[in-house]
Amino acid sequence: MFDIPVGDFFEFLINWLTENLGGFFDLITVTVKTFLVGIENVLLFPHPILMIILLSALAWYVSGKGVGIFTVIGLFVVEGMDMWEGTMETLALIITAVFIALLVGIPLGIWASKNSTVEKITRPVLDFMQTMPAFVYLIPAVLFFGLGEVPGIIATLIFAMPPAVRLTNLGIRQVPEEIREAALAFGSDSRQMLFKVELPVALPTILAGVNQTIMLALSMVVIAALIGAGGLGQPVVTGLQQLDIGLGFEGGLAIVILAVFLDRVTQSLGERSQ
Repeated sequence: MFDIPVGDFFEFLINWLTENLGGFFDLITVTVKTFLVGIENVLLFPHPILMIILLSALAWYVSGKGVGIFTVIGLFVVEGMDMWEGTMETLALIITAVFIALLVGIPLGIWASKNSTVEKITRPVLDFMQTMPAFVYLIPAVLFFGLGEVPGIIATLIFAMPPAVRLTNLGIRQVPEEIREAALAFGSDSRQMLFKVELPVALPTILAGVNQTIMLALSMVVIAALIGAGGLGQPVVTGLQQLDIGLGFEGGLAIVILAVFLDRVTQSLGERSQ
């Protein structure tokens, strides 16, 4: 009956941003790429055996004996499948995307917890970010940043950010009023209230948001291999394109091992914070 040119509007907006903010996007590309390369060099420089020992020791210390043994066995399997470099590249992508997502998401969640207007504005935006199909994020990322790892990271952090914002907001709002009143009675100002009372009490909820952000980032990093992000998503995509069952299964198994390691470690950090 009538036509609403929503797609044309977004196409015009993206084209305008590309033409007028090209220098800004180039700056973001250089900054993110530099950070990513640094993380990759740190992870790939040590011998795989040394990294397996370090990561397993971390898992054992944080999550216990069972997770530590699983990490040892799992990472040796990854090395045996010749997926070590892809696994470390994927871990670097996740660290970079999650770091930026938390750098933006946690302060935004704090702001939303302090200002109801901000919460009302961010809630539908977060709903939009979480319900939009993941593949759609790849389109503007490629237009703004080209192909490669950087657009994959940008798409990943946008897709993975909402839980960090939501659970930071929720955790601070759920701090018992009695605790706030006690802090005020002892003369706490707003800064002390936030950093010495609200954030410590809300830390388990915030860490649950960090855990969800990491898991969403891992799932999106695999999809981002379609635009050249590399990592473990690449053998999965190659296996799909070439119908190579063995290669696709090996890439998927390495992703599962990395996901379990990250999930158990971050979950245990949340439990410890309680």
